[in-house]
Amino acid sequence: MTLRISNVSLVVRDYDEAISFYVGRLGFTLVEDKALPGDGKRWVVLRPGVEEGVNLLLARANGSEQEAAIGNQTGGRVFLFLQTDDFARDHARFQAAGIDFVRPPQRHPYGMVAVFRDLYGNLWDLVEYF
Repeated sequence: MTLRISNVSLVVRDYDEAISFYVGRLGFTLVEDKALPGDGKRWVVLRPGVEEGVNLLLARANGSEQEAAIGNQTGGRVFLFLQTDDFARDHARFQAAGIDFVRPPQRHPYGMVAVFRDLYGNLWDLVEYF
C-alpha cells in the first residue's frame, strides 16, 4: 500500500483574499477552484511549485471556533515549511513582494532558514536544505 499526504488544510477567512496572497505574492499555482454545495463553500487547492507534492487546501472558517484558529492553527509555532532550491532568490523575491519576515535568514546545520508570516499570521519557514 502506498500512502502520502496530498493536501494540508489551511483555515482562512476568505477564499479570494487567500488566493490573492498565495498566488499573487508567493507565486503559488491555483490547481482547483470549484464550488461545493451549500453556503458558498469551495474546493480550493494551491500548489507552491510546478511539481507534484503536498498541496494547500484552503478551508473557509465556519463558526466561531474555526474563526478563532485563523492565523494560529499551531499555537504560534511555525506551521508550514516551504522548501526552495535557491534561498537567496526566493527570499529576495518575497521581500520585494512585501512578505513579513519575522526572523532573518539563519544558517543551520540542515540549511538556510527564514521565518515569515502569511496574511493571517501563520508562521512559515522558507528553507533550503543542504
